[in-house]
Amino acid sequence: MRTMKQTLSPALPFWMSLTVPALVWIGAVLGGLWVLLALVFTWYAFVFIDALIGTDHENADPETPEARLFWHKAITLIWAPVQAVTLFGVLAYATRAGHLGAWELIGLFAGVGIMAGAIGIVYGHELMHQGSRLERWLGDILMTMVLYGHFRSEHLLVHHIHVATPRDAVTARYGEGFHRFFWRVLPESFGSALRAEREKLARAGRGPWHRSNPFWRYGVLQAFWLLLAWLIAGWLGVALFMFQALVAIFQLELINYIEHYGLTRQQLPNGKYEPVRPHHSWNVSPWASNRLLINLQRHADHHAKPSRRYPLLQDVTAEEGPQLPYGYQAMTLIALVPPLWRRVMHPRIKAWRAQFYPG
Repeated sequence: MRTMKQTLSPALPFWMSLTVPALVWIGAVLGGLWVLLALVFTWYAFVFIDALIGTDHENADPETPEARLFWHKAITLIWAPVQAVTLFGVLAYATRAGHLGAWELIGLFAGVGIMAGAIGIVYGHELMHQGSRLERWLGDILMTMVLYGHFRSEHLLVHHIHVATPRDAVTARYGEGFHRFFWRVLPESFGSALRAEREKLARAGRGPWHRSNPFWRYGVLQAFWLLLAWLIAGWLGVALFMFQALVAIFQLELINYIEHYGLTRQQLPNGKYEPVRPHHSWNVSPWASNRLLINLQRHADHHAKPSRRYPLLQDVTAEEGPQLPYGYQAMTLIALVPPLWRRVMHPRIKAWRAQFYPG
């Protein structure tokens, strides 16, 4: 029992994500402005919580054995059924509840989208990087629940290889506002994911229609979720399901925009690019939001060791890589206002160039 407590205690703060489905249900039952509870807590409240609690620069031992991470892994493993029950349970309840008007439904499913994006996609990202078939399946389930299944192919086969180069669609260019980035990246990331899988199949001597192409899985899962939404609540259910997916995708691409904005890898004389290093990702380590986002903001170490479990990700110092002034929740709000974003970030990019690419 003592060993279990020692293992569970460090993991408990990461389980705060379970409050988000509860807040969604509270909003659905109470109606009114309560429908915004999950959205306000998950995103906006953490701007102030991070400011109050401060940063965390402690590093876990990266050689910690898997057995000691059971409770850290458990929250990511149970999230897919938790999210599915919440999403489709609320869909069934809200579309039949007489006390929820049109604007309340929109606010409620914006919160569902925040849950599916801030938690579901982040957990899906963790799972898709792991080696077990179960975890990769759960990652696909979470990504297809927001109609973005191709993200796994794009992320693993394109982003991690070509980050901070022109070949990576989701590396935001210097001076590119978020709204322009968002509408550019939607078709480009889908196209690059499709090409990457076709090239992978070709190297194995298989055609693009081969059953091993994961796009078949993405398509079937996404069709299943849409059918389920229709069976539960008809076309209104489909519309609300698609709306929460759009909110989740919007949130994902906001984070993608922030993570590498304006950073570039140097092209070598042979035409290749220098290896990915810590200074090719923006980093920040607020204690609170890194518990909610399972250390996603320790992004440089994730690129150095993509399969490293989230509790073992290492902090990066200002000498090793560039630092964001605030956590992701605050930075996404700033990114929505391009002039403010440029005022905050462009001096930091100039300092980054002077530090890592002098002359």
